[in-house]
Amino acid sequence: MEVDLIFKIAAIGIIVAVLNQLLIRSGREEQAMMTTLAGLIVVLMMIINEINALFQAVKAIFDL
Repeated sequence: MEVDLIFKIAAIGIIVAVLNQLLIRSGREEQAMMTTLAGLIVVLMMIINEINALFQAVKAIFDL
């Protein structure tokens, strides 16, 4: 796994956590939850791309 990917995921987590706290403190719990879900979806999409690359590499190694 690339270090850049880890930093990107960490940055998304920090941004989502800050936005979540700001929205909760301003009484916008629903938007806070949507922000958290959006951050989770973005991170999952990044990880899915990496898993796909891994499967493609395994497929190429075993000539499948």
